[in-house]
Amino acid sequence: MPHALPQLLLHPDVDHYCVIGNPVSHSLSPQIHRAFAEQTGEAIDYQAVLVETDAFADSVRALRDQGLRGANITLPFKHEAWALCDRRSARAERAGAVNTLSCSDAGLFDGDNTDGIGLLRDLRDNQGVELADRDILIAGAGGAVAGIIDSLFDARPASITIANRSLDKARQIAARFADRGRIQALAYAELGERAFPLIINGTSLSLQGQLPALPERVLAPGGFVYDMMYQHEPTCFMRWAEQHGAAASADGLGMLVEQAAEAFALWRGVRPDSRPVIAQLRG
Repeated sequence: MPHALPQLLLHPDVDHYCVIGNPVSHSLSPQIHRAFAEQTGEAIDYQAVLVETDAFADSVRALRDQGLRGANITLPFKHEAWALCDRRSARAERAGAVNTLSCSDAGLFDGDNTDGIGLLRDLRDNQGVELADRDILIAGAGGAVAGIIDSLFDARPASITIANRSLDKARQIAARFADRGRIQALAYAELGERAFPLIINGTSLSLQGQLPALPERVLAPGGFVYDMMYQHEPTCFMRWAEQHGAAASADGLGMLVEQAAEAFALWRGVRPDSRPVIAQLRG
């Protein structure tokens, strides 16, 4: 029996946007974009829309026909969003995933991926982390990792190493971005005695209270650790970092807000100030 397609709660005299996922009730995106709208004076409405896992394309088309102007896409639909798009930005094309949809006046879907620039801005502008000429280790090789590689290379690191349980997935990502600079794929056990000044957790293991299988001495003394997941308390990966001599660590809340700010700018042509929104959510 086919699923009922989602319905927008329509409000007059505003443009409608949403976040689409499954699950989606936990998403902070409505709070973030409403804060952006209030800050910039943009007349928008932003909702969270639950979509059944086997009805993504039909659901998005139905939402567009109801007047949807754009959507943020979260798990598990970023690859399906990429396939749905009529046109994609260069960064979305390379990532193989779309997290920002725009609906054109002609009814076409334009896709972009703002995850990488969101991470880069949080690391560089909010955390004060220098990436140039540094060796970066990324744990994990899912779609979230593919979405950040291009932007990390824009910061001119010395090298990027992707470590993952499934070496094939890591190798596929490394091959896709080999034209950007020094990048390699390794199994966790192959990291050996190498130590990195910057480690990014691109897995979702923190949400289950688990850690990637990194070697004991993989973090260089005084290094920085970034967990792309976020929770109300420091994640287990951040606690691991503290126990292993990190100078500082951060979770992915800043990345979430920064990627949302990029999406808002794409939709509305005005860039909101992300810092007060991050501070509001932290509070």
